[in-house]
Amino acid sequence: MSAMTAPLTNSVIALDEAMEAIWLEADLLDCRDYEAWLALWTAGGHYVIPVDRETPDFEAQLNYAYDDAAMRRMRVDRLVGGHAISSTPAARSVRTLSRFRVMESGADFCVVRCAQHLVEYKFERQRLYAADVSYRLVRENGVLKLDEKVVRLINAGDALGSLSYLL
Repeated sequence: MSAMTAPLTNSVIALDEAMEAIWLEADLLDCRDYEAWLALWTAGGHYVIPVDRETPDFEAQLNYAYDDAAMRRMRVDRLVGGHAISSTPAARSVRTLSRFRVMESGADFCVVRCAQHLVEYKFERQRLYAADVSYRLVRENGVLKLDEKVVRLINAGDALGSLSYLL
């Protein structure tokens, strides 16, 4: 059976529940509620923005971000602490997420892929970033948590500007 026709009935995480968790994450980031964003993650989760959008091996490749819990905390501290040039002033952002698909699922997890358009407004100019994003969601104590988020920018080979937010 192909991935398009494979039944996904064994997942206890329904697509609409996964979408709600993903939309919550996007809203928290756009509202710069980074403490609540950090609370969405599992202890062992990774936030990844690979330079090579096709790579399956993030540990062996160069990444714009490959953040575990400690690195996510440090990134948030830099964003809110004003210690990074890229975070002053903070950019405003609006994300639109669409085209949600369950790519893999099991009894306690699911992997969802979607499209993301992110508009940044800073220094009186707008920039647009488009990406395919995959989320590995797991249920911990009845709550959905992010275990992995991979942001594959469509122009990943081009250098990102200084980001004052999280993709």
